[in-house]
Amino acid sequence: MDRLKQIESFVAVATKGSLTAAANAEGVAPAVIGRRIDALEERLGVKLLLRTTRRITLTHEGSAFLEDCQRLLTDLANAEASVSAGGVKASGHLRVTAPAGFGRRHVAPLVPKFLSLHPEVSLSLNLSDRVVDIVNEGFDCAVRVGDLSDSSLVSLRLADNRRLCVASPEYLRRRGTPRHPSELNQHECLPLSSDASQTRGWAFMIDGQLTHLRPPGRLDCSDGQVLHDWCLAGMGIAWRSTWEVEGHIASGKLVSILDEYAAPPNGIYAVFPQRKHLPLRVRLWIDFLKHTYGDPHYWASAQTA
Repeated sequence: MDRLKQIESFVAVATKGSLTAAANAEGVAPAVIGRRIDALEERLGVKLLLRTTRRITLTHEGSAFLEDCQRLLTDLANAEASVSAGGVKASGHLRVTAPAGFGRRHVAPLVPKFLSLHPEVSLSLNLSDRVVDIVNEGFDCAVRVGDLSDSSLVSLRLADNRRLCVASPEYLRRRGTPRHPSELNQHECLPLSSDASQTRGWAFMIDGQLTHLRPPGRLDCSDGQVLHDWCLAGMGIAWRSTWEVEGHIASGKLVSILDEYAAPPNGIYAVFPQRKHLPLRVRLWIDFLKHTYGDPHYWASAQTA
């Protein structure tokens, strides 16, 4: 507590420009603030403030330390606010992007509840199957499904995601059922187009090794929902997520194939530019997604719906 008080007093003096102003804001004597600054400088072994009878100025070390201290106190306030019903309210505009199909089913329906919890927040939701450059395009957070490419972005795994090869019964009657991933070359496949997010191809476990294949097909599309509809229409084999196809598998409209070669689950992630200094509205949005997707009852009810 003493160390925190010292830091708070240092920030107050540096920003207000005098011991007296900092003391008045806290309701203590200027001498109390002065002793805290002295103790802080002694503990750090460096001079932070140059004090005269007329003014207070920051040393070079003090200027650098001030910036770090302000970030520290902001992070602390945000952390307390995120768990305190009476804390600082989140406000401002939140820009979120997500894959089109997943976003329609599992992001957009959550927005009304989030906004009801945080009435001073507004939100824009962009749905696209391309990999959005969230930094250059000004997004606060992206929800991404599947393998993540290496980048400077920060990611948080929200839930597992499993992919299946599926086809309609009519297609399998017409073209036969592949028994090995290599036989996909003899079939009509429905991949995402190259400008979409599925750049590495379809993943399978073959001879104990994770293997990526790019099966051929006369059709591709950047929209996963279109591929799903084409698959239902008997136009080929698709590689889709369980959240999208389990209902149709249960109803018999689609058949899961090559299950013995299915790759291990990948993930559903929240991706954002940096871990430090996230606005409170972004932190609360990510926490909201983590809490929702981390609840097994959510996925069970979503499949039923």
